Parts: sequence; C-alpha cells; structure tokens
Amino acid sequence: MKRYFQLGEVFNYFIRVFKKRDPNAPNSFNLRMMHGINRISIVMFLICLIVMIVRALTR
Repeated sequence: MKRYFQLGEVFNYFIRVFKKRDPNAPNSFNLRMMHGINRISIVMFLICLIVMIVRALTR
C-alpha cells in the first residue's frame, strides 16, 4: 500500500519539466512546442487545484 502513495516520480517530473534545458539535447520546433504546452498545462492544473482546495476550505 505504501508503494501507491509514493510521489517521488511525480515531483521529479515537475522538476525536470521546469529546469533549464540541456544544450546538447536535440532542438526541434515540435519538441519545444510540446514542452511549452506541458508547462502551461501543469501550471493550469496546479492553479485549479489550489482554487479547489481554497473553495473546499472556505465552505
């Protein structure tokens, strides 16, 4: 049961998405757009999660 509640991989993904880009990595327009959309969706998800928590606590 403890294995299901480990969030280390999730937080590692967040850190990896928002850290500075590796200069040796392949550079293509599609890859940059994909990572940009991922960043936007993660930020929107976190904002919505915060709003939901605030609304639940203020009711």
